[in-house]
Amino acid sequence: MYTPHGLEIALLMMITSAICWGSWANTFKGVKNYRFELFYWDYALGIFLISLILAFTMGSTSTSDPSSFLNNVHAADGSNIVYMLVAGAIFNLANLLLVAGIDMAGLAVAFPVSIGIALVVGVVSSYALQPKGNLGLLAAGVACAVVAVILDGKAYGSLASTGRSVSKKSIVTCVVSGVLMGLWAPFVTHAMTHGNPLGPYSVAVFLTLGALLSCLIWNVYFMKRPLVGEPVSFSGYFSGPASGHVLGLLGGFIWGLGMVFNLVAASFTGVAISYAIGQSAPMVAALWGVLAWREFKGSGSGAKTYLLFMFVFYGLAILLVARANG
Repeated sequence: MYTPHGLEIALLMMITSAICWGSWANTFKGVKNYRFELFYWDYALGIFLISLILAFTMGSTSTSDPSSFLNNVHAADGSNIVYMLVAGAIFNLANLLLVAGIDMAGLAVAFPVSIGIALVVGVVSSYALQPKGNLGLLAAGVACAVVAVILDGKAYGSLASTGRSVSKKSIVTCVVSGVLMGLWAPFVTHAMTHGNPLGPYSVAVFLTLGALLSCLIWNVYFMKRPLVGEPVSFSGYFSGPASGHVLGLLGGFIWGLGMVFNLVAASFTGVAISYAIGQSAPMVAALWGVLAWREFKGSGSGAKTYLLFMFVFYGLAILLVARANG
């Protein structure tokens, strides 16, 4: 099983994770006239497939290694596997709400609000279970993330002056998504540190399997009672554009790669630190939203100032959390 042997490699994997987590939603933005509830089936399949592929490659470098994927699964406590299936179901509900928030508010708003809140919830709860790293620096990093979320909310509110609608429903959706998104990290911490633990590749496989299976509950519900638009049926999935299916799988592959890299880095730094740096993805997503998708086109100087300081505070959050490992 491959794991990093130094902070430099672990940090590079965490940064790659943040880039993947902040970029996968572009695949949804790139699909025209295709509902996110339908897109999400391919996305959920993609995150599971890439986790399985990496488990049988990077996670299985030697069959005699007791930490290799299949050996680890065989030796691990069944309760830890159940923990990860539950974590996957929680993550999946949070991510569905995030995609709905992107649909309503755009990348530059939905990601910073949702993932910023998730960073706070996830780091605090993970640290409580695995107190690894400098508490003071972690706390300062979390505080900077909170300020960044507030600044992004202010930037979004300033769009009203441009005549564009500002939906409270979209903000509430992102907030709920963020709280739920932060709750699966403690399950990961437990599964990787208690009893006969799961390794990072095993965690990724069972978390994404839980996410895929829970689509039969969460995604079916949102298809029947969507947050945006009219209800959709499975016939729309089978008659959907080929590009929608391809981009859905690609989005899942990108997110899943980020997940595996984040978990593998966590085996060196601890979940709280790895999770926090991975959750700097909003900076990446906001850059995509502002520069590529022009979501703040025509906004005044106030919105741009808020966005600038949002990037500054997210950058400080990443720096402080990274330094916490020292």
